[in-house]
Amino acid sequence: MKRLTIKHRHSDAAIPMAPLSALLIGLLLITGCGSPGGTAAPAETEEAPLVSQAAAGTVIAEAAIEPARSSELIFTVGGTVEEVLVAPGDEVGEGGLLARLDVDDLELAVQEAEAALASARAQLAQVKAGSRPEEIAEAESQISDAQAALSQAAAQRDQITAGVTEAEVAAAQAELTAAQAQQRQVMEETRGAREQKTDEDARKQADYRFHAANQSVAAAQARLAAAQGGAEARLRDAQSGVWLAAAQRDVAQAELALLQAGATSEQIGVSEAAVQQAEVALAAARAALDDVEIRAPFAGTVTKVDVEVGETASPGLPVIILAALDQLQALTIDLTELDVARVAVGQPVEVTVDALPDLTLEGHVAEIGLRAVDYRGDVTYPVTIALDETTPELLWGMTAMVKIDTD
Repeated sequence: MKRLTIKHRHSDAAIPMAPLSALLIGLLLITGCGSPGGTAAPAETEEAPLVSQAAAGTVIAEAAIEPARSSELIFTVGGTVEEVLVAPGDEVGEGGLLARLDVDDLELAVQEAEAALASARAQLAQVKAGSRPEEIAEAESQISDAQAALSQAAAQRDQITAGVTEAEVAAAQAELTAAQAQQRQVMEETRGAREQKTDEDARKQADYRFHAANQSVAAAQARLAAAQGGAEARLRDAQSGVWLAAAQRDVAQAELALLQAGATSEQIGVSEAAVQQAEVALAAARAALDDVEIRAPFAGTVTKVDVEVGETASPGLPVIILAALDQLQALTIDLTELDVARVAVGQPVEVTVDALPDLTLEGHVAEIGLRAVDYRGDVTYPVTIALDETTPELLWGMTAMVKIDTD
């Protein structure tokens, strides 16, 4: 049961006048008789006790009026407030809808969780069922294709190794040799033309032929180098193709072996764990969807609303306070350990309220706290007083005095 913070104060009116008068008369008699010179000795003053005791069979204490039942209601998930259906002062029945969040995102999350669970269950069923005949046939076909690709790659490599590239290199070498011979011939002709001192046009023609011969030699040398380098590169590429085809064949053979062996216990365990995780995620999504509504846990009165439509509600923060205002009680924490020992559940109680001086209510001790609290340095115990009757003027938080009949 939720407790309120009670403001405690002591009222002199709570001490009956008859015992107080008798005490004063007794003190005067003692003062008048105790001093030969008629001078009274100063009396020591003591701090007023936390609880006033009117008589041996009565205990009087300060209390506060509170509902017998109250609750701060919260959203357990965050979101945008879509509806607020109550206002302070509204009476609601148990289970009544008070407020609701927007559910679009949460409904989508539930649908996604349902799809994930269906997929996990299908995967588990497939793992447990093992390989189908068509899957094994497909794997065998892949092995055949991979083996054919390997044979083709090996043949291409062998063809390159057998001399195709050597012929290309030899042709480039012959072309270079011919270009070099032409170069030497032109060089001799040019030299002869210079020695015979031919005319200027003849010398220019000889120089042009010599330059062209040099260009032919350079081009033939480049083609020979390209043929030699290309042959090596093609051979490397062919060998890489053989290795790749062999690796693909090995993978296909391994996949076929796995299909034929069936699922291991570890694989089944992994699939089962995935199903369990999907189930937990779906349960959480559905729980979040259920938590978008605040409903009254009991019949009562709405005393406070701290949220409006369109606002973003944070999870865990109180948004509505509900109380059973037709079931009020009085709570006191003024009873010391000496006085609470005289109090028992069921004892009759007379309750007066400071704000309603003409009102006196009857009640009884309903509950005595099992654990002490520290109040103003004293060890005190909370005691709950159930009211046998109530009145509309009596409000939550009013200060009251309770007179417990301990006889």
